Amino acid sequence: MSDRAHDEKATPKAAPAPDPHAALRAGHVARAKSAAVRAAAVCHHIERHGAEQNTAWQATHAARASVQALAVLSESAPDPAADSRCARNAAAAAARAAQLGQLHDGDSEPAVAACRAALQASRAASAAAGRDALGADEALNAAADRAEAAARTAAEHAGWLRPGRRLPEIPTGLRSPELMAMLHF
Repeated sequence: MSDRAHDEKATPKAAPAPDPHAALRAGHVARAKSAAVRAAAVCHHIERHGAEQNTAWQATHAARASVQALAVLSESAPDPAADSRCARNAAAAAARAAQLGQLHDGDSEPAVAACRAALQASRAASAAAGRDALGADEALNAAADRAEAAARTAAEHAGWLRPGRRLPEIPTGLRSPELMAMLHF
């Protein structure tokens, strides 16, 4: 055995460095998925209960926008700033869906609370994605995670989201390169 082969055997190879963006991405993906599920659930709720055509169309559009943001996130390379913008966009679309859910359900306390929680989740996601944080601020990401969990719970209390119920697939629709580029910003 040569000296070089002996040295290579004796010196263990260092494990590859962990991707510093992996944990950040996981949080942004989880928030985006949760927001997309909330938006789809509101859309399904509105359609099931025979909303007027314009409200149903707007809810479908909001759900599609949240799914598109999630699709962009899943198709892109890890980047905390871009990932957080996608999560922010999904949360904003879910907030719009919640507004439509409240419009459909009226001013019942659960609907008002779910809409309020969705708006707060959208604001928290926006703060996490903001110019100062760029998706990497742990405190802002934690606040966005808590706000998303609260929005999900409120959507359950409003009857919009039912754990265990399979939601219909929301198609992303036609995705032009221009639209996909905009969803990152």
